[in-house]
Amino acid sequence: MTDVSAFDDLYGLQIIEHSPDRMRGQLAVSDKVKQPYGLLHGGVLASIGETLASVGTAIAVMDDGNIAVGMSNHTQFLRPITEGTVHAEARPVHRGRSTWVWDVQLSNDSGALCAIGRVTIAVRPGPHPGMSPTQG
Repeated sequence: MTDVSAFDDLYGLQIIEHSPDRMRGQLAVSDKVKQPYGLLHGGVLASIGETLASVGTAIAVMDDGNIAVGMSNHTQFLRPITEGTVHAEARPVHRGRSTWVWDVQLSNDSGALCAIGRVTIAVRPGPHPGMSPTQG
């Protein structure tokens, strides 16, 4: 459950700590994840937050036959990142039966806070055994 998805692999996310209590990840900044002005694309930061929150929730709910899917993602950008590594940490602030809410902090190599996020994850019943996800 701690492997990143093909999408996360595409932009380079590495999960370095995983649990329902704390998720940590990092990303080496490269030209492929920068916008035209040389800044790390904000969508990458939002994606990191959603992945960490989704995986952390999924770890907690999968033994009950549930899945975790993104419901809302609000990421606020505080300072640009142009090089180095993005360091991300996510912690749950609410663990409900049908939703989890996570706070995410993203910083640069100097430890300066560059973005903060609040991600809500929906907890839903997983597919029945033998049923593909596209069958309902």
